[in-house]
Amino acid sequence: MNRLTNVLIRSAATIILVIAAVMVATGMWTHYERSPWTRDGRVRADVVRVTPDISGLVTSVAVRDNQAVKAGDLLFVIDTPRYALALEQADAQIASAQASLAQARREARRDLALGDLVAAESHEQNVAKVETAQAALTQALRGRDSAALNLKRTRVLASVNGVVTNLDLHPGDYVGAGSQAMALIDSDSLRVEGYFEETKLPLICIGAPVTVRLMGETQDVQGRVDSIAYGINDDSRSNSDNLLPTVEPTFSWVRLAQRIPVRVRLEKVPAGLRLISGRTATVSVQPMPKDAKPGDCRHG
Repeated sequence: MNRLTNVLIRSAATIILVIAAVMVATGMWTHYERSPWTRDGRVRADVVRVTPDISGLVTSVAVRDNQAVKAGDLLFVIDTPRYALALEQADAQIASAQASLAQARREARRDLALGDLVAAESHEQNVAKVETAQAALTQALRGRDSAALNLKRTRVLASVNGVVTNLDLHPGDYVGAGSQAMALIDSDSLRVEGYFEETKLPLICIGAPVTVRLMGETQDVQGRVDSIAYGINDDSRSNSDNLLPTVEPTFSWVRLAQRIPVRVRLEKVPAGLRLISGRTATVSVQPMPKDAKPGDCRHG
C-alpha cells in the first residue's frame, strides 16, 4: 500500500510539473509571439535646424549647450552694425528719391502754369520725370523694408520650446544664409515610437493605452497609440537607370517579420524622468478585447 502511494505521489508530482511547464511555455509563447509589446522602442522628438536668413559674422551667442529655451528667446546675433548701416543707406536713398520727385513735380506744375508757352514735347518729358521719380521712390521704400527686415533678422530667435544641443557656434564664426547653425530639440514634440513586428499589428488599435518603460528607469510612462506608419523602406528593391525596378534575385528561406513604427503620444510622465531623444524603451500596448467587434478598433 505504501509502495503504491509513493508511486502515485511521484506520478502526480511529475504530472503537475509537466502541466506547469506547459502552462509556462504557453504563457511565454503568448507573451513573446502574440502580445503587442516590443523592447525596440525609442524616445523621439522633432529637431529644428536653426538656420539664419542672412549671412555674416556671429556677434554674440546668447545660449549654451543643453540649455532650455522658450519660443521667442534670443539664440544668437549676426553682424548688427553692418545691417544697421544698410538701413541708414536705404533711408538716404529714400530722401534722395523724395527730393528728385519734388523737383520733378515743381517742373511739371511750372509747365502747366506757362500753358502754351511750353512745347508739348517738353511737357511730356517733365511728366515722365515725375513718373520715373515716383517709381524710384517706391523702389527706395521697398529697399528700406528689405533692409529693416534684414536688420530684424540679425537676431535669430527660437521658433519652438526646446533644448539647444550639440552647440558648436562661437562669436566670430561666419554663418551663411540657409546654413544650419545649431540644433534645437522641440520639447513639445517628445514622443515614443515602438517598432512592432508586422504579425502583431492586428492587435494594436489607434487610441489604445500604452505603458512605456525606459531603460534604466523604475517608473512607467503612460500614453496612447497615436498612429501607425503607412510605409517603410523595401531593401530588396531599387530603381535602375531606365527607371525599371531592380529586385534582389536571392530569397532567404527564413523570413523575418518586418518592424513597423507605431507612434505613442505620452500622457502621464513621472516627475524627474529624463525624456531624452534617442533613449531606449520597452513599449507594451493593451491588446484589443476578445469580445470587441471589428469596428471597435481603428488600425490607422
